[in-house]
Amino acid sequence: MTHAALLLAAMVLDALFGEPRWLWSRLPHPAVLMGRAVGWIDRRFNVGDSRRLKGAVAFAALCLAAGLLGGAIAALPLGPLWEVLAAAILLAQRSLCDHVADVARDLRQSVAAGRRAVARIVGRDTATMNGPAIARGAIESAAENLSDGVIAPAFWFLIGGLPGLMIYKMTNTADSMIGYRTPRHEAFGWAAARFDDLLNLVPARLTALLIWLAHGCPATWRDMARDAQLHRSPNAGWPEAAMASALGTALSGPRSYNGETRDFPFVNPDGRRDPGPAEIEAATRALWRTWASALILVFLFAVA
Repeated sequence: MTHAALLLAAMVLDALFGEPRWLWSRLPHPAVLMGRAVGWIDRRFNVGDSRRLKGAVAFAALCLAAGLLGGAIAALPLGPLWEVLAAAILLAQRSLCDHVADVARDLRQSVAAGRRAVARIVGRDTATMNGPAIARGAIESAAENLSDGVIAPAFWFLIGGLPGLMIYKMTNTADSMIGYRTPRHEAFGWAAARFDDLLNLVPARLTALLIWLAHGCPATWRDMARDAQLHRSPNAGWPEAAMASALGTALSGPRSYNGETRDFPFVNPDGRRDPGPAEIEAATRALWRTWASALILVFLFAVA
């Protein structure tokens, strides 16, 4: 079977079942195991001198191990079946939609409940968030994780099969843990952060294109590209700008990290700046519309 046919099955399987609690409450999720591996190299090698070199070598070793493991799984008896199951586990469409929908539901109950829900999917400070800030955070997370958790893994599975997907997930996990410009990780996590930027270069723009097309091209591509450049990330701005355009909402803007307020510019600055649960629910629908567009594209690859 082709990578496209296997991916088609994996996408449907993930959309139907997501991440069953009965299973992952008993077994460690592969993403958790990847996180443990990244944490180990951080504790073991992020010391002393030559931290950039140590970080690059350790990160390369993790990627090599992930790729080899993916190849070994694909080579098992009934290999295509295991590839589909592994890919479905490493895709995150259903779980992403469920987590974003939880924020809308809880925000309708109270701001405090909304803060607790959004804290599960964003890395910024949430203790003082008001309703619109909670909604923006949920929508931004929806857009960025659509790229990182669905479209990019699918893209690299199409390109490199399960080894390609495993390398991408290891890279993305490493970037989320050590790819920060902090005194501890700026040197050690440099290779992981740069490689993550590289691997997301095409998928982030593809995600923006799929969102844009799925919603009838609500803004010109040039305007969306301009808004994407306002984002601090070279890649995350693309799906975020597309989602902001699709919903007519201004995203990004000022927020707090570790008690420090950062005055980031708004993406789609002319959009609505006081979103609420209705806009979060619209973002959840946008996730499914974009997923359906991606599924059609994969289907066309499969039958081509």
